[in-house]
Amino acid sequence: MPLYMDIHNIGGGVSVDDVVKAHMADLRVQSKYDVSYLRYWVDEDRGKIFCLAEAPSAEAAHAVHREAHGLVADEIYQVQEGS
Repeated sequence: MPLYMDIHNIGGGVSVDDVVKAHMADLRVQSKYDVSYLRYWVDEDRGKIFCLAEAPSAEAAHAVHREAHGLVADEIYQVQEGS
């Protein structure tokens, strides 16, 4: 299944605690869209959130965020994992 990385830009910064809550909401909804949110990274001071998901499409990954908490990504990219 394709991998997608999305980027959220939250004006004024963001707390890790709020991101944890949003991620938990994603996990409750994701199976409805055949999506699996795998990891996320947060830059609290700059208000940046990066989410990695396996999904059939970018639209499916977007739908999970929209339904789970409404914090849709500003950008989403199909990516390939490297080491």
